Amino acid sequence: MQNLKWAVIATFLLIGCGKNERPAATALHSNHVEAASGLALYEYEGYTVVKVLEPWPGAKRSYTYVLWKRNAKLPDSLRSYPSVEVPVRSIVVTSTTHIPSLEMLGVEKSLTGFPNTRFISSERTRARIDAGHVKELGGNRDLDTEAVLDLHPDVVIGNGIDDHNPAYDNLMRAGIPVMLNGDWNEKTPLGRAEWIKFFGVLFGKEAKADALFRQIRDDYQKIRALARKTPKHPTILVGAMYQDVWNLPQGGSWGALFIADAGGDYLWKDTSGTGSLQLPFEQVFERGQNADFWIGPGQFASFAELDAASDHYREFRSYQQKTIFSFSSRKGKTGGMLYYELAPNRPDLVLRDLVSILHPELLPNHRPVFFDRLR
Repeated sequence: MQNLKWAVIATFLLIGCGKNERPAATALHSNHVEAASGLALYEYEGYTVVKVLEPWPGAKRSYTYVLWKRNAKLPDSLRSYPSVEVPVRSIVVTSTTHIPSLEMLGVEKSLTGFPNTRFISSERTRARIDAGHVKELGGNRDLDTEAVLDLHPDVVIGNGIDDHNPAYDNLMRAGIPVMLNGDWNEKTPLGRAEWIKFFGVLFGKEAKADALFRQIRDDYQKIRALARKTPKHPTILVGAMYQDVWNLPQGGSWGALFIADAGGDYLWKDTSGTGSLQLPFEQVFERGQNADFWIGPGQFASFAELDAASDHYREFRSYQQKTIFSFSSRKGKTGGMLYYELAPNRPDLVLRDLVSILHPELLPNHRPVFFDRLR
C-alpha cells in the first residue's frame, strides 16, 4: 500500500451513519462481505448500499454511499447520502493498493488520474501513464484539484488518516463524488484482499470480484493448512532501524499474522496491538540475535546497504548465515515497490513466498513473487 502518510480523506460533506443503521427497503442480499471488518455491501433492486465502517484507526463514524444504476428508484431515506451512478466509466484513485483491483477486474483503462504516479509499479498501468492516459495529480495531501476537475471523473477514491482534507471538500462542492476506501486499515490478510468487492460494485463487476476473492481465499487457506502440518517453526526477526529505533510489527498486525500462517515463530508475537513497535537496538538484539530468519529488513535490498547503515546488523546470526529475505529489490521502473502495491490484494502470493522461505520442502517449485534472499 502506498505510504500511509500520503493517504487523504474528505468527510464533513459526507453524511455518515451508525454501523447498525439500515435502509427501509429489504436487501436482495444481506452483507456478503466475510473477511473484511471495515466494509459492508447491501444489494437492492437497482442499487447497492456501501458502508465503510472504519476508514482509519479510531474513526468516530462510519460512511454510507449509494451506488445506483440508471433509472433506479431510490427510497427517500437514502437521498441524503452521497451517491454515484454505476457502472463508472472514469475514476481517480489515490493509493497504489487500488491499482491491482482495477487490473484484476479488467477496468484499468478507466483510471484517468493518480497522485504521485511514480510510486505505481505495475507495468500495465505504467504503460498507460507513459502514454499520457493517466494524469499526474500532485500529492495525496496536496491533491491538484484543478487537474481533477479537468478530468471530471465519475468518482474519486480516497484513503484517510483523519477527517480533514480541503482538496477533497472542494471536489465534492464542485460535484465530484468522493468515496473513502479503508482497505489499509484491515487487520487480516484476507480482510484486505476482500476490498476488491468495493471496486466490483463500482464497475458492475460484482460476480467477477466475488470469484477473484474466493480464489485468493481458497488458495491462502490451502497454503496455510499445508504450513500447519510441519513440526518446524523457525524463529523470525522483522524490520530494521530508523534513526536508532528499530521498527517492527506488533503481535496482532497484518505482518505478524502472515508469519504465523506461514508456520513461523515471530519473536514478538506476544505483543498486543495491530500497529508497529519502536524498540531500542539493545532490546531487539537481546531477543532476536539468534533468529533463524530475518524477513523484511526495512528498505534494505543488499548486504552492502545494511553495512553502510550500521555495523550492528552484522551481529545477528541471520546476517552471518545469509538468511535475510527482502521485498525491497522488486520495484517498478520509477521506484514503486511491488510489495506495497500488490501484496494487500494478493495475500495468497505473499504466503506462498513465506512458506517457500521457511519450509522450502513444502513448495519446492515455487518462484518468488515478492521476496528475494539478500545478496
